[in-house]
Parts: sequence; structure tokens; C-alpha cells
Amino acid sequence: MSDAAAAPAAAAMSAGRKGRVRWIICFLLFAAVVLSYIDRLVLSVLKPTLQGLYGWSESGYGDVVFWFQAAYGIGFLVFGRLIDRIGAKAGYVLAMGIWTLAHMAHVLFTSTRGFAFARILLAVGESGTYPAALAAAAEWFPKRERALAIGIFNAGANVGAIVTPLIVPAIVLALDWRAAFIVTGLFNFVWLTAWILFYRRPREHPALGPAERAWIESEPIEEQRPVKWRRLLATRQAWAYMAGRFLIDPIWWTFLFWLPDFFHKRYGLDLKSFGPPLVAIYVMADFGSVLGGWYSSRLLGRGVETGRARKRAMLCAALVVVPVSFAMAAPSVWIAVLLIGLACAGHQGFSANLFAMPADLFPRWALGSVVGLGGFAGAAGGMLMAKYAGWVLERLGTYTPIFIVSGCAYLVALAVVHLINPSYARVTKFSPAEA
Repeated sequence: MSDAAAAPAAAAMSAGRKGRVRWIICFLLFAAVVLSYIDRLVLSVLKPTLQGLYGWSESGYGDVVFWFQAAYGIGFLVFGRLIDRIGAKAGYVLAMGIWTLAHMAHVLFTSTRGFAFARILLAVGESGTYPAALAAAAEWFPKRERALAIGIFNAGANVGAIVTPLIVPAIVLALDWRAAFIVTGLFNFVWLTAWILFYRRPREHPALGPAERAWIESEPIEEQRPVKWRRLLATRQAWAYMAGRFLIDPIWWTFLFWLPDFFHKRYGLDLKSFGPPLVAIYVMADFGSVLGGWYSSRLLGRGVETGRARKRAMLCAALVVVPVSFAMAAPSVWIAVLLIGLACAGHQGFSANLFAMPADLFPRWALGSVVGLGGFAGAAGGMLMAKYAGWVLERLGTYTPIFIVSGCAYLVALAVVHLINPSYARVTKFSPAEA
């Protein structure tokens, strides 16, 4: 090999040591996910308090969650296609702007019907979080690092879940419940400023060095553009991704929206005391998110075929979730924390690899639309789970059936994903011209 030919390869190899701009981008994505989860979880932390103040029923709260999921799913479809057109930068600005205003608007209501209205608007904005983040990850990270990057920013969900029960009670006890929505909403404006000033595409970023640019561009670069849904729905790859999201997303949403209530009803914890158990659970989930992405990336680095690496990581994650089936029977709060924390870690490890599937299997110009379809499928599953959880708690008064479903969901999801696309084949049926 000539010196001229070897130079780009050497630059790419050294980028892992020298380049850091892409990791700053990853940190911004991580911070955005943190903020999105803080905003969506303020209500779940306040649920026992608001239920006591305003007499909310279990089915009424279930309806609030249901309409959030419905709007989130529809918003995913819209934002997925929109981000294919306007890109990750503008998409994130629009998404966070909408959800910040909606989040602060919660202070105007006290009924479950009013909160459902505010949650619809919040969901529309927050539905742009992952399509924009995944589009940015596809621009800034080659396949060998993409699952790790996704695992890192996806861990922001757990950090948001850790921070929320720590700061919200403090705000409520110092001021009132309405201040919790206002104060947390103000954090978003700091992030928006940093994102607008720093984010660029790799080829346009002034701080990006030649070594890191070579590493990022070690895969062919394709511009994103809209693709018709009927073209995507004709592929088994899209259905595999949608099926996985439909089966696992509802479990995560259930943990997010009902865990404070579970600890309140099962162990008598309140606004002042359920913070430490929730923090412990989501710290474990953070480790699961990073480890899930790290494990498949490590397998890829050893030369393991992409589909086998992703599915092996998902199998390990799915097995970790199974013991949560027994959480309701846990003799102490901390045994329950261990079982639920393992389940959350398994979910995040599983989802880090599932979220990598669109970038693995589809051209970059179709990513937003694929992610939108997956988000819609996940939200549809979440809607059904919200109704199921509300019905179970109101009629049976126990979380046992909910935890049993949760423990089985990930093995079922992996089996379905494998049956639909056993070879993990990449889409080759259509080109931008046909889309």
C-alpha cells in the first residue's frame, strides 16, 4: 500500500484516540434524553400526591398515560419523516420547544382530563427525541461505535429517572407541585442554546479534525430523505423493528409511570422516601444501557457478524429481565428494587441494540421514517399496556399480572424479531430514486 493510500486508514484508526467532537455530540444527545425524561416523569413522581389532593382514580390516571402514548405514537410518525427532511439539528430544536411549553402548561390543570390534554402536547414534542438522536448518531458514528453511542445517550433515560425523584420532592416541599413543572422546564433553555451553537453535520463542523473525520466517514455517507411508508412496510426488516418496539416499549413505560405508585401501595413509601429506591433502580438501568451497547460493539470488534452480535446481546439482556415476574412477592423493598433494577438494566441493554437496527439494516436516508414507524408501534403497545395496568389495579388491586407480563416480554420480542428477520439481512430492495 502506498503512503497516500495508507494515510486515510491511519487517520481513521487514530481517531478513536484523538477525536472527541463526536463524543461531545453524544453528550448533548445524552443531556437531551435526560431532560426529556425529567419532564415526562414529574407527573409519575407526583401521582400519589395529586391523587390524594384531587381524587384521581386508577383508570383516570391510566387514561392520562393512554393519551400520552397515543400522541407519542402519532408524533413519532410525523417527526420521523420531518427529521428526514429538516435534519437532526432543526428537528431537536422544534421538538424540545414544543415539549417545554407543554410541560410548563401542566400547572393550568388539576383534573385527569386537563392533564391528559397537556400530556398530549408534551408527547407530540417528546416524540422527536429519539428520531433526532438516532439521526444524529447515524451522522456522527460509524457502525462499529453506533450501538455504544446509542447506549450512552439512551442511558440518559435512566439519569432522568434518577434525577426526577431527587429534585421534584425538594421543589414541591419548598414551593408547591406547580413549581416542579416550571423549574424543570427552565433547564431545557440551557440545552437549546448549547445545541444551536455547537451542532453541525460532520463535514460542516469547524472543530472536527482530519483523523476523526476520516473515522466517521469510514462508511459511505448517504443523505437522509423521505421514503414512502408503503415501501418500508413491504420489508421484513421494518416489521422486525416494529414488532420489537411494540413488545418491549410498553414495559419500560409501565416502569416509568407506575413505579412510584407501586412503592407507595406495596411498601408505604411517599414523596419523601421513594427517591432512594427509584435512584437505585435507574442507576442499575444506566449500567445495563451502556453494557448492552458495549457488549455488541465488542463482539463486532472481534469480527462477529452484526446480526449475531446484536441478538446475542439482546438474549443476555432478556434473560436478566425474567426475575422481575416475582417482584410483587419480594419480602422487602430492597429485594423488589433489585428485581426491578435488573429488569430495567435488561430493558436498556436490549433497547440499545434494538435501536441500532434501523441504522444497521436501512440506508441513512430512510432512518427517520423507520424510527418513526418503530416509535408508533411502541406507543401502540404502550397504549394497550396503560389500559391493562389501569384495569388490573382497579379491579384486582395487585401488580402481579403486570410484572409477569414484563418478565416474559423480552424473550418473546427476541424470538419474534429473529423469526421475522433471521439472517439480519440489510434492505436492498429500493433506492432513493424509487422511494
